[in-house]
Amino acid sequence: MERAILLDRDGTILVERHYLADPAGVELLPGAAEGLRRLATLGPLVVVTNQSGLARGYFDRAALDAIHAEMRRRLAAEGVELAAIEVCPHRPDEGCECRKPRPGLALRAAARLGFDPARAVVIGDKACDVGLGRAIGATTILVRTGYGAREEAAGTCRPHLVADDLREAAELALAWDRASASAALPSIGPDAPGEVPA
Repeated sequence: MERAILLDRDGTILVERHYLADPAGVELLPGAAEGLRRLATLGPLVVVTNQSGLARGYFDRAALDAIHAEMRRRLAAEGVELAAIEVCPHRPDEGCECRKPRPGLALRAAARLGFDPARAVVIGDKACDVGLGRAIGATTILVRTGYGAREEAAGTCRPHLVADDLREAAELALAWDRASASAALPSIGPDAPGEVPA
């Protein structure tokens, strides 16, 4: 296995709830399941998500597991299977290696599933998702769902590609995959401020 699709959770797959703490709040974004079905043709789907609400005491591990079970259930009903869900439970001030944009979650998933991080596609709605992709040398796609449109307008990150949602992200990723043998991705310059660890 050489490639995987690394995806943010909130604002990318699920409607952004700001510290989602209850499985009743799980709601797939429009076009998410369709996009994920198409992305799965490129490689396994892996969710990489910062969940500092655990460390802050907003919810516990049982609640997080229930949220992920509900997300998996809803995706399975749409024909989508996740290969893994990797979680950083730490606050930003804890200095861990797994909180995006640091590469820990991606490297852990790569070790577990056996893919090449540099051949991954990283998709999310925040600068930290783009920063994660850049940290591992992957292709990055910013989606305008969740906080993505705000991040794009503020210029906080420099993704390779920008899409309205996961449906369009899948189209772009598949087109890039078809062309990658003969066409390089655009140069994206140095790290933007939002892409590097605070």
